[in-house]
Amino acid sequence: MKRLVSFGLSVLMAAALAACGSQQSNGSSQGQGAGASQELNLKVSITVSEKDTWGVAVKKWMEDVEQKSNGRIKMKMYANESLSNGNQPKGLEAVQNGSTDISLHSTIIYNVLDPKFAAPSLPWLIPSYEQADKAMNGEAGQKLMELVRSKGIEPLAFGESGYRQITNSKRPILTPEDLNGLKIRTPSMEAMVATYKEFGGDPTVMNFSEVFTSLQQGVIDGQENPLPIILNSKLYEVQKYLTVWNYMYDPIVFGVNKKLYDSLDADTQKLLRETAQEAAKYQIELNRKENEEVLAQLKEKGMEVVELTPEQIKAFQEKVQPVIDKYEGIIGKDLLDAFRK
Repeated sequence: MKRLVSFGLSVLMAAALAACGSQQSNGSSQGQGAGASQELNLKVSITVSEKDTWGVAVKKWMEDVEQKSNGRIKMKMYANESLSNGNQPKGLEAVQNGSTDISLHSTIIYNVLDPKFAAPSLPWLIPSYEQADKAMNGEAGQKLMELVRSKGIEPLAFGESGYRQITNSKRPILTPEDLNGLKIRTPSMEAMVATYKEFGGDPTVMNFSEVFTSLQQGVIDGQENPLPIILNSKLYEVQKYLTVWNYMYDPIVFGVNKKLYDSLDADTQKLLRETAQEAAKYQIELNRKENEEVLAQLKEKGMEVVELTPEQIKAFQEKVQPVIDKYEGIIGKDLLDAFRK
């Protein structure tokens, strides 16, 4: 009997030690972050179509992630803001609250979270791609990433929608006076609305998903967007005049819900960040390469194109200086100076 009791106690002690060891192993795994061997299915939302450089880059990103994770991580793209019924601010909110895992959104849309996001897109603040690259890859980009992170979204990389141009159905735009009275659709960025008011225009905030129909029905006279979006959204069918004036630089944030990102192990975080940066670099190269080709195609589609000279642009810059002065106080001189360098 004593031998049986002793044997039973030994078995119980061994089982207890094994359980303790198992708990320590699980605890160690949690300490490194969840997801080291976890399968992930991630929803990725973009504002524009799959044909745009955003969509092409996300497709590359998806393929790279699935391959490098040996199929453990799968991503699915939802184009045209389909997860938020075309509402861009709501699409961004969905990434904040985690109902969407990842998104590509312009910093212009991030402006609904904080007016400081207007910094890179104030009119003619960043006049060239060379300056844009220095800013986004330097101190200014780091400050912008910190701002994104503070809103519950982890920024993995910056792409670019590019320089925004203006179209309308009424007349060529060569001077600020040509904008007088035109109803121009803008995203929900107050600095952009203020810009068009300075020009004497009638800015109308509207979701991009409503733009084509509104132009077709004459609810608005014009809109502004980078050239690839103007082409791929077929805006040439409802717009006659295009002015190339490079008035706003438009970065894109490759952003993931921060709680989700923080829950992942270090290797998975590194994989997502590195592949996002590769995809963003590819997207920027593709975007810039396409611009001249897209402009030629828009001319072939029948659009009357005006490319403003530096002297013509100067008149617009002088007219809009009050907007720069106002937003320097709102955004902060330090942040704006980081983009001006």
